[in-house]
Amino acid sequence: MTKNELRKWIREEKKKITLAEKQERSENIWQQVENNKQFKAAKVILLYWSMADEVYTHEFVKRWADKKTLLLPVVDGDDLRIKPYQGIENMVISKQFGIGEPTGDDYDDLSKIEVIIVPGVAFDKKCNRMGRGRGYYDKLLSTNNAYKIGVGFDFQIVEKVPTEEFDIPMDCIVCESDSYE
Repeated sequence: MTKNELRKWIREEKKKITLAEKQERSENIWQQVENNKQFKAAKVILLYWSMADEVYTHEFVKRWADKKTLLLPVVDGDDLRIKPYQGIENMVISKQFGIGEPTGDDYDDLSKIEVIIVPGVAFDKKCNRMGRGRGYYDKLLSTNNAYKIGVGFDFQIVEKVPTEEFDIPMDCIVCESDSYE
């Protein structure tokens, strides 16, 4: 499959599950992430505030907000700016994608990020990731040496993700029923 065909197929699969099912299935993923030794040891973690069709992060972010320094991305044109999560009351809905983004100052010392939890459209068992096609995460990941955990539902794990030279592989992929390193 081409990237566009794969994106379309995954988009159709995502439509088949309700928000409540996504939230329940996401908990299986987060339990595995919480048992990951890099996650356990990390003090500074970059996460994301989930869109409606992604692995649901809202409760996970709230659960860990007082235990670790959590950072969330803010879309700024073609780039991601990174800001600390300082509670739901300090979030605004972005105009570009309609998702929650933290307010406040940027987190400038990206070298302190130890783990980055990354959404994706599709992954394979060799830890390749395919995003939505805008390259936001690939740009960010190319400048950071943090341990990268890709998260997705079981149906997002495919035999082979089409990759290009600028695509950054994950160190670990976690889905509902398994994880791959």
